[in-house]
Amino acid sequence: MRRILLVLAVIAVGSVAVVTAATAAGRGVGTPNPATILAPKAVVSYQPAAGSTAVSPTAAISATVTDGTFDQVALVKPDGTAVTGTLNPERTVWTSAEPLGYGTTYTWKGSATGTDGRQVPVDATFATVNPATQVRGTLNIGDGRTVGIAAPIEIQFNSHVSDRAAVERALSVTTSVPTEGTWGWLPDENGGSRVHWRPKEYWKPGTKVTVTAKLYGVAYGDGRYGVADLSSTFTIGRAQIVKADVNSYRMVVIRDGKEVASYPASYGLASDPNRNTRSGIHVVSEKFTDKRMVSEQYGYDVVEKWAVRISNNGEFIHANPASADAQGSANVTHGCVNLSIADAKAYYDTVLYGDPVEVTGTPIQLSARDGDIWDWTLSWEQWTRLSAL
Repeated sequence: MRRILLVLAVIAVGSVAVVTAATAAGRGVGTPNPATILAPKAVVSYQPAAGSTAVSPTAAISATVTDGTFDQVALVKPDGTAVTGTLNPERTVWTSAEPLGYGTTYTWKGSATGTDGRQVPVDATFATVNPATQVRGTLNIGDGRTVGIAAPIEIQFNSHVSDRAAVERALSVTTSVPTEGTWGWLPDENGGSRVHWRPKEYWKPGTKVTVTAKLYGVAYGDGRYGVADLSSTFTIGRAQIVKADVNSYRMVVIRDGKEVASYPASYGLASDPNRNTRSGIHVVSEKFTDKRMVSEQYGYDVVEKWAVRISNNGEFIHANPASADAQGSANVTHGCVNLSIADAKAYYDTVLYGDPVEVTGTPIQLSARDGDIWDWTLSWEQWTRLSAL
């Protein structure tokens, strides 16, 4: 029995010696290369992180592999189509090249191979924010238009904006001529918020202006988000200013620094504060060949020709044969500037949106209660305080 145990012990010791010798001499059959064992495995990371929710559709989206390269990588929409993106030359970073949609789950697909030669999957999901309300904005000046030197840039929103600073940071105005100006938030109108950009002084004629509003994906507060970006490029036209001194009974047109017309006019009746033409810088907002004008208070319902709106409180420059005897000698109107038919047509033909009409000589000032464009009734210091930034 002792002999048998001794023989077995010798055999066991000999086997260990053989294995040890083989290991010392080199790699045995099927034994991993130590360098391979130490090589790092590919790691794929995602921006935003896998499983994220309520992601902004304009957030930076990317997939990155370390210690390896992508074989294939794609970000896939629910309908199976791929989001447009770019892969860097090293094949280590893929970046989205298009904005995403609201309320959508996106899936990463593909694979990467590490420096260890092993493949790892590209496999993750995230979801974008699903707004309670998508808010639309509208720019007041379209591409290619030519406007007057007092024209404000306006964005009217179809809902309330709570986070005005976030929206204002998404807005920019660039000009071909250095122009100081800023955004100002006016009281909500037409069911939504509105913001104007006004230069410190009248625009310089010929200025090229580009306004860009990167509003898609911006959180407006209260679950509201921007529905689309806006942009427009337009030109400032000639410098036409109407000088309307009510006590002169005339309306003078100054173009590029020169008087080009002086029309006999009748302004609002001074003895009735409700009929006074408001003093201050009015801005032409629209014009009509024929405009119906109605007042229950004063009992008229008439259609007047060549009507140019200068405020939203009912003030127009228009033709009125009924006040012809007073034009040039007395103020008898209900607040409008009355001209003869020929003079009203001549002025109408020269008008651009944004032309200033400077009314002076009445005791009542144009103000916010008079409607849409009262930007120029404020000093520059008052205007800058309307910015949210």
